[in-house]
Amino acid sequence: MRHALITAGAKGLGRKVTELLLDQGYSVTVNYRSDEQAVRSLAEKHRSAADRLQFVKGDVTRKEDLERLVDAAMERFGRIDCLINNAGPYIFERKKLADYTEDEWYEMIEGNLSSVFHLVRRTIPIMRKQRFGRIITYGFQGAADAPGWVHRSAFGAAKVGLVSLTKTIALEEAEYGITANMVCPGNIVGDMKEAGIADARARRDAETPVGRPGTGEDIARVIAFLCEDDSDFITGAIIDVTGGANVIYRHLFR
Repeated sequence: MRHALITAGAKGLGRKVTELLLDQGYSVTVNYRSDEQAVRSLAEKHRSAADRLQFVKGDVTRKEDLERLVDAAMERFGRIDCLINNAGPYIFERKKLADYTEDEWYEMIEGNLSSVFHLVRRTIPIMRKQRFGRIITYGFQGAADAPGWVHRSAFGAAKVGLVSLTKTIALEEAEYGITANMVCPGNIVGDMKEAGIADARARRDAETPVGRPGTGEDIARVIAFLCEDDSDFITGAIIDVTGGANVIYRHLFR
């Protein structure tokens, strides 16, 4: 049985990934920061998979929490096949780089970049022994081209750094059967993060070229595909899942 470890996997985009992997027969260790209600809801919905699901509380900006997360996954399931770095702090207030506090800057870097380093450093030795591993990171539309992103400087800098890190891991670990890819969600907001594609097709979205809003299922389907055994020829890829929308420039002149 393949085992997946996913950060922030109890709600939002992460929840849809957790649910799809459970449906496909994976066992899953879900990290969450504080939302106990989301954990209870997910556990209740998937009671039939209780033997394949565990929850570990922790903050991805804290190295010791991440180490405890990996230890818990190994103690319960004995392997880690897929590491899905879904968690990533985000500052919703729109402001320029010079207006960021030091704490805000370091939260963005630690939560979106350093957290991946700490988790990868602990899981790659496990995956090497297994001769199999799938590492998934998250970016933003166009991250592979290192664009400027007005009012999102710290988040953008962390994710662009993560692009290079993801590609480097792909090259360094290919000989061990380990792949590393980045998925870049579009403008998926509110309840659409936990919605399905069928729900989205009942709505119109004039700002998205495909004509409907994006959903958590759109992201989960891509991640599940990248985690398959036969997806080993796809590594170092940066995949935009945006419905054709231009996410980063829509507020440029507002």
